[in-house]
Amino acid sequence: MSIKVLVVGGVAGGASTVTRARRLSEDAEIILFERGEFISFANCGLPYYIGDEIKNRDDLLVTTIELLQDRFNIDVRTFNEVVDIDKEKKEITVNNLKTNETYTESYDKLVLCPGGQPIKPPLESINLDSVFTLWTIPDSDIIKAYIDKNKTKSAVVIGGGFIGLEMAENLIALGLEVTIVEMLDQVMPPVDFEMASIVHSHIIDHGCHLHLSDAVDSFHKKGSKTVVKTKSGAELETDMVILSIGVRPNNELAKISGLEMGERGGIKTNKNMLTSDPNIYAAGDVVEVTDFISGQPAMIPLAGPANKQGRIVADNIFGRNSTYKGTQGSAVVKVFEMTVALTGNNEKSLKRNNIPYIASYTESGSHAAYYPGARMMNIKLLFAPDDGKILGAQIVGMDGVDKRIDIIATAIRAGMTVYDLEELELAYAPPFSSAKDPVNMAGFVASNILRKDVENIHWNEVDSIDHNTEKLLDVRDNEEIEIYPILEGATHIPLNELRKRLGELDKTKTYNIYCAIGLRGYIAYRMMVQNGFKCKNISGGYNIYMAQKGKLKVASSTIPD
Repeated sequence: MSIKVLVVGGVAGGASTVTRARRLSEDAEIILFERGEFISFANCGLPYYIGDEIKNRDDLLVTTIELLQDRFNIDVRTFNEVVDIDKEKKEITVNNLKTNETYTESYDKLVLCPGGQPIKPPLESINLDSVFTLWTIPDSDIIKAYIDKNKTKSAVVIGGGFIGLEMAENLIALGLEVTIVEMLDQVMPPVDFEMASIVHSHIIDHGCHLHLSDAVDSFHKKGSKTVVKTKSGAELETDMVILSIGVRPNNELAKISGLEMGERGGIKTNKNMLTSDPNIYAAGDVVEVTDFISGQPAMIPLAGPANKQGRIVADNIFGRNSTYKGTQGSAVVKVFEMTVALTGNNEKSLKRNNIPYIASYTESGSHAAYYPGARMMNIKLLFAPDDGKILGAQIVGMDGVDKRIDIIATAIRAGMTVYDLEELELAYAPPFSSAKDPVNMAGFVASNILRKDVENIHWNEVDSIDHNTEKLLDVRDNEEIEIYPILEGATHIPLNELRKRLGELDKTKTYNIYCAIGLRGYIAYRMMVQNGFKCKNISGGYNIYMAQKGKLKVASSTIPD
């Protein structure tokens, strides 16, 4: 018996739904409605098209109308906006945006994949012709045309998230002077502050101005310039503005139809992606997902999960019991030569959900140090204090970051622990890795903590230590001290001299040991505690501590450890 499936919205979730549906049923009648011109395009590639990194606009088209019609026999209706759902009659109302005619279409199963849209807060003069958002191919066309027509020299990017950073990089590549305005004290809100701090210096080094801890208040024109006024009273004159302050779900259709909604505005679904109506499914940026780590409801708009959800919807429509097990938020972004990647929960999320955790830091080379071109990467690992289950990871570096975050993302999905990271057998050759891969190293360090082979202190605790009872001990080499001076009040004894000079130290004090990245600090810790000293190792060492103060470029560091 033939079934009629209507899908509202294309791009990731909708396009995946209809193609999977056709592969499962040659008999089904499948209609895809899209209110825009393009049914499936590379949203994530738009900044690179604007920056001329991607030359050909058509390369952004993931799936064309012709492909869906010819290969998959899908009835594709672009410029057709679904404006209402009658759940009792099982039919939708559609407005043809070209003819302005309205018609109805019945369904057996309906799938909502309308995605999201950029947030545009009700700020004064936000609709100026020099203020833009970037979400669709037409958006990118408008921005490119504006830059070319007006010979644009400067831009202010509002928001330091994924799209904001990518846009800043690509506008600078076009020769524009760029300022990023971010209301938080860091860019990349999904990573923790100290990891984002590593990125700050890199952004500034590439000529981009950072205006942190300040929100936009209004816009106004001053001759040919646009003035961005902030809450602090600063006025930034520029030629154009890119708004990149977040995404909200396109939930209007679901709301008026009476479907159950989550607190954050996403459509509620069960594990089969079924909404509160037994004949309506939903997928993509419009749905509320379950956070894989915390089990709490969340809005995490990512292309990978949207594609998977579309497949799951189609499976369930055609009798396959397929479930979505949650989103862990794996993501990666290029920031000039740097790569920032994350998976699982950050510290902020773990604290908010009262999930116990331990954090550890490692800094490792992208491949064997003796093979030319190795670059350092910083890994922050978050794990459970009882069993070592991995809860999240953040990596900042130059080369090989994407490979390592994918390994840890897979480990999280498999429910693995930091002990498992120690044992992972990963491919090694000098151009690609080290015999002890950075992932293994992260596992070694975390496991040492759980086995109580070391007691750590973190970067945000250093400034508050009681210097009457505790001391700082710097075990870096002399030549390092010449470049990066010791911390105030610290005693300096190079690690290789420490065993012979233990008599210079006071056993009534607790020593907080640091080196560049933590490894020599750990070795010094093991040496000292076995000689009767009370010690702690500063996790991540001097580099992480100084990075959060904006005084060290950690990811490009070549300091030996």
